Amino acid sequence: MALGRVLVLGTALGRHSCCSKPSLPPDFVEALSAVVGAPNVSTATAVREQHGHDESMHPCAPPDAVVWPQSVGQVQELAALCYRRRVPMVPFGTGTGLEGGVNAVQGGVCFDLSRMDTIAELSLEDFSVTVEPGVTRKALNSHLRGTGLWFPVDPGADASLCGMAATGASGTNAVRYGTMRPNVLNLRVVLPDGRLLHTAGPGRQARKRAAGYDLTSLFVGSEGTLGFLTQATLRLHPLPEATAATIASFPGVGAAVACTVQVLQAAVPVARIEFLDEVMADACGRYSGMGLPVAATLLLELHGSRNSLAEQQRQTEEIVRLNGGSGLAWAEEPEERGRLWAMRHNAWYAALALRPGCQGYSTDVCVPISRLPSVVVETKQDLQDSGLTGPMVGHVGDGNFHCILIFDTQDPEEAERVHAFTQRLGRRALAAGGTCTGEHGVGLGKRALLLEELGQEGLDTLRSIKAALDPHNLMNPGKVL
Repeated sequence: MALGRVLVLGTALGRHSCCSKPSLPPDFVEALSAVVGAPNVSTATAVREQHGHDESMHPCAPPDAVVWPQSVGQVQELAALCYRRRVPMVPFGTGTGLEGGVNAVQGGVCFDLSRMDTIAELSLEDFSVTVEPGVTRKALNSHLRGTGLWFPVDPGADASLCGMAATGASGTNAVRYGTMRPNVLNLRVVLPDGRLLHTAGPGRQARKRAAGYDLTSLFVGSEGTLGFLTQATLRLHPLPEATAATIASFPGVGAAVACTVQVLQAAVPVARIEFLDEVMADACGRYSGMGLPVAATLLLELHGSRNSLAEQQRQTEEIVRLNGGSGLAWAEEPEERGRLWAMRHNAWYAALALRPGCQGYSTDVCVPISRLPSVVVETKQDLQDSGLTGPMVGHVGDGNFHCILIFDTQDPEEAERVHAFTQRLGRRALAAGGTCTGEHGVGLGKRALLLEELGQEGLDTLRSIKAALDPHNLMNPGKVL
């Protein structure tokens, strides 16, 4: 389905009128209840509707039933039951995705895993922890307080950690600490027929391995299409001794992005380097009350020892000045840095406030660092030529940026311009040697671009893997492939 059509239908149907009657036979619902107890099964319209969409613009597609398993054994029994009856299964974490990954486009049973929320096997010496799918990143870092360790992958939303693994999430700290993929050491997966798989072997948490195919990486980013992630063993990192953050304004987007490239080329160990174009900076400044200059902006954060931090700050200041930047003032206190990053994490809501009553769609391309300045400048010009409201924001330290497109979904002509722009942007990223999605995933909306990115041979290989693990296409059908 074309993106423009998805966006229009998403609003025309509405999230509060999208539910059809559940189609599961009563005896099957009773069988689900026999596994988890009647209070942990629902076919109520409101509950199904709540689980039929994420934060994206894709139309609500409710499951026929929602179940809340509370142990891996229950997930196995439920999966085996659905497998025998050929009923589709959709994993659900916190519903914070942006590509329609939880929408039950073929109905079936939604597995809400939020009640499996144990934090287990914390090993301070091995810098690792094992969590169940109901554990969110904020809950984990709160649990780690006082240990000297933290989990740095930060997509903004308080997503579940297994959900972050399922989508291959990233965020503001990825330039220093990596995305989810290198930070997942092992996964406990319930396969579609109920069998249990430990992707690196039961209980194993080695920081590197070369034993056979990399099954862990196969399931990271699989978007719920291969199995249920019921436990993840994660790599932890030491908290930095000292941290400093700053905001720098630039004469244009080209200068800001060029500064980013030069900071990386100078090997400054920057932890965060975030870009806002002048529209986004103005929106964030007004929404947060911080009053940023209306200019292309970088938000930078440095981590290190107290001695090394001073040298990193000096290097950064020099590179910023060489690119015409100004306004550097370093914030080192946690409260002040917290306000700065809260402003950045609220960029989505700040963008929506630009056109009250309208809705938003976030693009998600990622390109090689060397191509980033030209791609960002071309995209900025394309936005202006298209007459769209689309403030730009991005994790430019790893080449990933977003246009948050705010538009009237009741205006078919504007929706079509949004669709045409997203297709051009995706293809511009691919032509630059990049990808159509850096962190949000493929979900429902990027399947055509995935074919262009991987080629037919690549897509056929993905389909072969899917068929081997899920021969009846029951796991989150309609997504990715």
